[in-house]
Amino acid sequence: MILLILAILSSSFIFVLFKLFPRYSINTFQAIVFNYITAFICGFALFGNFWKSSSIETSNWPAFAVACGLLFISLFFVMGISSQKNGVAITSVAVKMSMALSMLFMILFYGESVSIIKIGGIIAAFLGVFLMAYQKTEKTGEKSYTWMLILLFIGSAVLDLILNYVQKYELTFLPNSLFSAIGFGVAGVFGLLIIGIQFIRGVEKLHLKSIIAGVFLGIPNYFSIYLLLESYSSTGWSDSTVLAIMNVSIVMVSALVGFIVFKENINRQKIIGLITSVLAIGLLYLASNN
Repeated sequence: MILLILAILSSSFIFVLFKLFPRYSINTFQAIVFNYITAFICGFALFGNFWKSSSIETSNWPAFAVACGLLFISLFFVMGISSQKNGVAITSVAVKMSMALSMLFMILFYGESVSIIKIGGIIAAFLGVFLMAYQKTEKTGEKSYTWMLILLFIGSAVLDLILNYVQKYELTFLPNSLFSAIGFGVAGVFGLLIIGIQFIRGVEKLHLKSIIAGVFLGIPNYFSIYLLLESYSSTGWSDSTVLAIMNVSIVMVSALVGFIVFKENINRQKIIGLITSVLAIGLLYLASNN
């Protein structure tokens, strides 16, 4: 339970940092890339002594690490464009509601037990996330970019499922700590290639403050994934319950920080969303202990 709470706090802190980037004119893409590099270094600095060269020969995890790295960087690209074309709010809904696909797969594939309390908790989780994240946007009559929302919805679910599957079946000889680091390292390499191309073409220049911001972002980002993987095996709960509590808690904590620290507007819809999210966490916790 403590590891899951720390994972939630780490992920929520990432949103706080992103919120501060515009205030200090941080180049978000550069910060993201160097965040991946930092996360890679962080993982091997803390847990490198657990590395065994034989682990490469005894599992399929390297292929999954590459897949995770590609998803990390590509989903970020799509999120950035979608936020501009579709709006930040609806893009956030698409990403967070992807847990519906992930949880459905986990319940069906792993044969998890389903109770009325758990179903109620899952429905409340979806509703709470939707109410807190969704806001109406004006239609501009421009070209539709709905396909980006669909891609984010499916892609985010696939990433969750890969991380969960690898933790269950592929990390026999490699700890979660190093798999997380390697996945981030792969994403960092792809990101550096893109920055390198931009630099050579004269499209972009490196900014020291963006690199520093990436370092501060990379540490909580690393632990958000590492602690989530650890939570799957340490809580004793079903994987779908862990994922649901993780997602709804991140949205809830981020919303509270937005209201209290950044003085964001709060309305009746968001208040109902917060209350519903608390109810969802309570129901899922009860279901996991029955």
